[in-house]
Amino acid sequence: MQTICQINSERMYNRIMRLAKIGKVNDTGVQRVALSEEDKDAQVLVIEWMKEAGMIVSHDHFGNLIGRKEGKSPSLPSVMIGSHIDSVRNGGRFDGIIGVIGGLEIVQSIYDADISHDHPIEVVAFCEEEGSRFSDGLFGSRGMVGKIKREHLGLKDEDGISRYDALKSFGFGIDPDLIEQSVRKAGDIKMYLEMHIEQGPYLDANDYPVGIVSGIAGPSWLKVRLKGEAGHAGTVPMNLRRDPLIGTAEVVIEVESLCMADPNAPTVGTIGKMAVFPGGNNIIPESVEFTLDIRDIELVRRNNVIQKIEEKIKHVCKSRGLEYEIERFVDEKPVKCSENLVDSLREAASSIGIAAPVMVSGAGHDAMLLAKITDIGMVFVRCRDGISHQPKEWAEIADILLGTKVLYKTVLKYL
Repeated sequence: MQTICQINSERMYNRIMRLAKIGKVNDTGVQRVALSEEDKDAQVLVIEWMKEAGMIVSHDHFGNLIGRKEGKSPSLPSVMIGSHIDSVRNGGRFDGIIGVIGGLEIVQSIYDADISHDHPIEVVAFCEEEGSRFSDGLFGSRGMVGKIKREHLGLKDEDGISRYDALKSFGFGIDPDLIEQSVRKAGDIKMYLEMHIEQGPYLDANDYPVGIVSGIAGPSWLKVRLKGEAGHAGTVPMNLRRDPLIGTAEVVIEVESLCMADPNAPTVGTIGKMAVFPGGNNIIPESVEFTLDIRDIELVRRNNVIQKIEEKIKHVCKSRGLEYEIERFVDEKPVKCSENLVDSLREAASSIGIAAPVMVSGAGHDAMLLAKITDIGMVFVRCRDGISHQPKEWAEIADILLGTKVLYKTVLKYL
């Protein structure tokens, strides 16, 4: 199925900017964490746009917002387009958003042109992709493919509110007691497509407006706690201290060293969050908790780095008289995109006269979870200087338009 592409870039830009006002921080920042009042306001707006595109709107019990336009054969598996509208803390205006807005624009174009199609088409805004509230990302997509357990609902945010309670009070008919009813299985979804800003510098540095993703690096998230003994900062000699913060510093340096050991490998490691207890300026810390994010496109290499980090933690704790706890709370394998979809996306790009390099995603995306039950394809849109997860994040609407056109042509091929 092919037809003339009628993608309205002005409408997309206006919608992106309207969403950017919800949870706005200073001039260009956005803070819209999952299941918050800001998230609800944003979802109400997206629901309105879904209805304008002729979609039936619902939420599943994982909090995923789903718009569905039926095809001539509603029993056929759906073609799904998705991303997220939650943000990191003090984030940008384009991360996740362009994937949802692009998906809406594709369905709007199909609806306005009265294009007939066999398969249903769904646009999904996944719940808590970022993990900024409950430190547990990709929640909605993990739920949709059956990877959420009851204990994940018990996680609490900084205010002591559990994810269960946040879901229960969010409205829209969401009931976390019924999550099993919202799990999709293989055969329910024909394919999953996602458009996202690259969040890295490659496209911008090489003057490509869009890229085609061949695979997604698997993130492993660990929570580490080192425990020593608190004491007076002025009276305990340095050689008698059991200071977990100094031990943590050794581990942090080791993480950087291990991830940089092979200059040709895309291994990356990040300590993004750290809490020192009790936190007094004249108290030797009693304990330190920190998160660790390790990613690589090769599973064996990634796991080898994690093993070496764990060995370093054990060695440091033994030499400094510390205790330790290590919890791995996200552990996703690297995934490959469907070769057929990669080829289709490249053909679509070529048909509108653009060269789109095939590349690997270092960032995790909802697509990597959907790969467990269906074929996936992803389009990257360049972002200025590769900046993301902060207020300077920017993508040109001309590039977003091209990415949407590539997705549009691919969707029509499979509807």
